Amino acid sequence: MNDATRILDELNDRSREVFRRVVETYLDSGGPVGSRSLTRSMSEKVSAATVRNVMQDLEYLGLLDSPHVSAGRIPTQMGLRMFVDGLLEVSDLDSEDRQKLDATVSSNSDDVAGALDRVGSALSAVTHGASLVLSPKHEADLRHIEFVSLGHDRALVVLVFADGHVENRLFTPPPGQTPSSMREAANFLNALIEGRTLGELRESIGREIAKRRQEIDSLARELVESGTAIWEEAEDDPGRLIVRGRANLLGNDGEEELDRIRSLFDDLERKRDIAEFLELTEQGEGVRIFIGSENKLFSLSGSSLVVSPYMNADRKIIGAVGVIGPTRLNYGRIVPIVDYTAQLVGKLISDRS
Repeated sequence: MNDATRILDELNDRSREVFRRVVETYLDSGGPVGSRSLTRSMSEKVSAATVRNVMQDLEYLGLLDSPHVSAGRIPTQMGLRMFVDGLLEVSDLDSEDRQKLDATVSSNSDDVAGALDRVGSALSAVTHGASLVLSPKHEADLRHIEFVSLGHDRALVVLVFADGHVENRLFTPPPGQTPSSMREAANFLNALIEGRTLGELRESIGREIAKRRQEIDSLARELVESGTAIWEEAEDDPGRLIVRGRANLLGNDGEEELDRIRSLFDDLERKRDIAEFLELTEQGEGVRIFIGSENKLFSLSGSSLVVSPYMNADRKIIGAVGVIGPTRLNYGRIVPIVDYTAQLVGKLISDRS
């Protein structure tokens, strides 16, 4: 049990209600919440002074904060986390939002990349935030690898997968490569690939080279190692991350809010970092919420990320979708949207496979 959960369990009914109403009002309005406005919505008749005392206690516990003197209270990051974990009421997915998301995958086109782009645009439109879609890696077993020389400083590696998928990747080979060293490098790799995905092959190459250093020509060994680096870059390609709807984050807020948005835009430019972070979310199922500094990537901009992994037909997690916005996101509405979008993308990938 974390500190926030323990504190929530120790609150009496009145304190819990005041806290919940402060957070809900803040998430709805974005501004500090005063004691006088709360007295009109409380389930029991209490004075503004009583509510003000409760709010002071909640501030002492670290759940609320006063941005300005006598300007009401807003929830702290710990307060928002406690609300999300213990008091958040998730609404049903709105039928209009569902229709907009469904429309993105109604096309009969086999273009998965185009469909994921449409999903990202629709997700940002219905949530009024920036959407992230981490497209799936190709996880099929490899069948064959070939190196093709295109000149003294350019080469092509051809990857043939067991499911018939073919990828061609350009790279700069080590100097001095010959047709025989390229054949030897390909033969070395093809002897290892049976039943392995590209990621699994990459993990075993280093061990095999160390074990068979005397058996493989130094030129071929350099080619294998440089080719491995190219595949690694391709596997972590930030192009796998689709970011849509950044303009939704710009509103008519003050200069402080605009500085936060500029910082967030800087974060979004580091697509590789975000892709790597989203891959960490693939380790667990279900929607996850990262608030403020809980996600180091967005700690300076004070943003929240609502993210969910999606699965293929074999129930294997292969990617993730998410929404970024201010910490005052309407979490109760955003969570089911992200959850449904993840299911939609999983079905899309499975149907196109």
